[in-house]
Amino acid sequence: MSLRINTNIQSQNALRNVSLTSDLMGRTIERLASGLRVNRAADDPAGLIISENLRAQITGLQQAVNNAQDAVNMIKTAEAALDEVHNALRTMRQLVLHAANTGVNDYAALQADQTQIRALVDSINRIAEQTSFGTKRLLDGTSGISAAVTDPTRISGIFIGGLFNNFATDSGAVTLQVTTAATRAEVVGTRTFTGGDLNTLLGTPGGSVVINGYTINADPNETIGSFIDKINAVSHVTGVVAHFDLVNDQIVLRHKEYGSQFQINLHDTAGIILSAPGSASSVGTDAVATVVANTVNGVQTVTFTGGQATGDSGLRLRDSYGNVIMLTEAGNDTSLAAAQVAIVTAGLLQFQVGANAGQFVRFSLMDVNASKLGTTVISGQSLATIDITQPNSTDNALRIIDAAISEISKMRGDMGAFQRYVLESNIRSLNVARENVMASESTIRDADFAQEISNFTKQQILMQSGMSVLAQANSMPQTVLQLLQRL
Repeated sequence: MSLRINTNIQSQNALRNVSLTSDLMGRTIERLASGLRVNRAADDPAGLIISENLRAQITGLQQAVNNAQDAVNMIKTAEAALDEVHNALRTMRQLVLHAANTGVNDYAALQADQTQIRALVDSINRIAEQTSFGTKRLLDGTSGISAAVTDPTRISGIFIGGLFNNFATDSGAVTLQVTTAATRAEVVGTRTFTGGDLNTLLGTPGGSVVINGYTINADPNETIGSFIDKINAVSHVTGVVAHFDLVNDQIVLRHKEYGSQFQINLHDTAGIILSAPGSASSVGTDAVATVVANTVNGVQTVTFTGGQATGDSGLRLRDSYGNVIMLTEAGNDTSLAAAQVAIVTAGLLQFQVGANAGQFVRFSLMDVNASKLGTTVISGQSLATIDITQPNSTDNALRIIDAAISEISKMRGDMGAFQRYVLESNIRSLNVARENVMASESTIRDADFAQEISNFTKQQILMQSGMSVLAQANSMPQTVLQLLQRL
């Protein structure tokens, strides 16, 4: 045993441990005060790196949720506007049906209906031009898809929505090639009128024919031309027109419309058109075409088929996503090579719905100006051109309005599906992801108070005992004085 005065090793040892305990107690107090286990990089360098990345994800996920909710609000705004367009179209349809009751209405009544229709068209145009979310226009075509015909000799109208082959439609040319031509139902009479022309007498004792449920009587001394005129006079009911084949001297019946939705059912009880009393029928065929267009996922090729809906012409081609192309009779030709027939301008709405780059979705809103609705039914006509004061115009007006209703319905359906199955579903999944990422970040960064209180209690005891030992160590050199007193 040795006693030294200048260097008190025991005191230095006690001081070092007291300093270490003091430092640990300070960090514990800091954790208890801040609630964080990692307050600086030195506390846990690896944990800090991981937790900061997780924090970035948490804030990104929260902003993505906010973005998706903003997108939902935008879609709701546009959908509410389209609901008003639907209301206007239903009223227009009612007015056209009223105008079609020509047995009662005079011209003044038709003019009154047309005035109200014109006001409704103006209202639809106003909705298209003024509907906005903040200052962003939604339904004027700048936020969506607009398709324009570039070859009117081959197609008379086109409607392209936000999806093409299940991908968001992008700007670019639309190319078309007809692979199957549409045909019209046709019944060629088997009775031959030798040396006949339109002035030749039918040469029957009389009788009648029934065409698509409508009876047409023939007089004994009636000419072929007169009988054909009778058939054509009711073509607006039967859909069938007749002409005389001067080469084969036969009466030919042909439906006015192309496609399988339109047929001819002939019952000839007197052998007027047929060589003997009997029946004949015929059904048209639908056109099929290959259509190529641009999407955000590259160029896509889709098969369009005519006559897909009740009353659809075989020239009115559709795909499974509601896109429509109306062929002209000249374009209904399989010998024509594939060529550009339209151009699409896509103003895609892009929504950032994820916390990382590339996690976005796109959607397009259509142009609902009246001149863009119902263009795929009657060549050169649209909702904006309806005029029920013209003779025999109500049938076409109804078809145009029904097409416009179908287009708006499809758009609202697409918007509803996008809102429910993309945006709202994404919000729910993002909230779950954010919750779990926060749990992981909390495990790394947050202080465990039970553990920290235990550490604090231990360090308090160590601090107190350390100070006591330090005091004892500092008093040890005083024992040397006892040795000096003996001198």
